[in-house]
Amino acid sequence: MARLLTNWLLSAVALLLVSRLVSGFRIDSIGTALIAALVFGLLNATVGLLLKLISLPLIVLTLGVFLVVVNAFVLELASGFVPGFHIRSFSSAFWGALVLAMVQMPPGV
Repeated sequence: MARLLTNWLLSAVALLLVSRLVSGFRIDSIGTALIAALVFGLLNATVGLLLKLISLPLIVLTLGVFLVVVNAFVLELASGFVPGFHIRSFSSAFWGALVLAMVQMPPGV
């Protein structure tokens, strides 16, 4: 349970960091970041999983780079559900997903 809460808090901090680094990616408050991290995690576990299964040939063909596109779509979808979480364009979502992947990457990988 503690690990789940830690991952949730770290995801919220990562989203806040992305909102500072990527233009067109805005989170209004820390509470919004916590809700956005929760919604993004739930959508990524459901819709994201389905999209990854459907786009598996593209993921293999691009050696996994297409996963960033899938995550960008899920980020856009999450921004539609969470008030105070705004993504201006798909390119902002793409760069946000890329930075989010780099921020959440474990050290030494």
